[in-house]
Amino acid sequence: MNELHQIILFGTTVFMGFFAIMNPIANTPIFLGLTSDITDRKVVVRIAIFSVFYAFIIVSAFAVLGNYIYQMFGITLSAFKIGGGILLFGVGNNLLSGKESSVHHPSPEHRQEIKEKVLAESTFMKLAISPLAIPILGGPGAISTAMNFVGYDVPLSPFEKMGTVVVIYGISCLITLMLFIFGGRLVKYLGKSIIGVITRIMGLILVVISVQMVIGGIKLAFKI
Repeated sequence: MNELHQIILFGTTVFMGFFAIMNPIANTPIFLGLTSDITDRKVVVRIAIFSVFYAFIIVSAFAVLGNYIYQMFGITLSAFKIGGGILLFGVGNNLLSGKESSVHHPSPEHRQEIKEKVLAESTFMKLAISPLAIPILGGPGAISTAMNFVGYDVPLSPFEKMGTVVVIYGISCLITLMLFIFGGRLVKYLGKSIIGVITRIMGLILVVISVQMVIGGIKLAFKI
């Protein structure tokens, strides 16, 4: 029972981290904007499905292969915790200020350029890969979050942490998918001001999580 309790607590923390970094409510207007000129509803749904699918595969791969990646590049877990924490702090700080982070959001000009190119070439599914899957949903922020959570200091086995991270990210992807497909009315109902408030709350959560990651990395590095 105690182990189940630990998994639930850890899963809740992971969910808050992923929900904050993915911020599906704020990203839904971006998705709607990128697909606004596509008249075929089936194509829009396919783009939504494949974007979250690609993001899930990418982030899950890094979560599962995290230890091998550390070894391959000679990276210590403490260094990754500190580096990932600093990266997430920058993302969270931008969101807290009401700005889009360049780490996992291309600029509006770049998004418009991609949109025009995709529409001209009728290669709609390219939107699912870039910029939706990478960097918006499964970019450096989400990857760092996943790998840091796998190495989180909780009384669970590596397999349990890994499984929890992958499952929770999958749930986050499903929520994002539902909002991409059916979130148009929600976005209109909430309006820009409410979405802005939600974005700032997500930024605050990310800042707190990033600070915790840095503290964990420092403790691990200096054996505190």
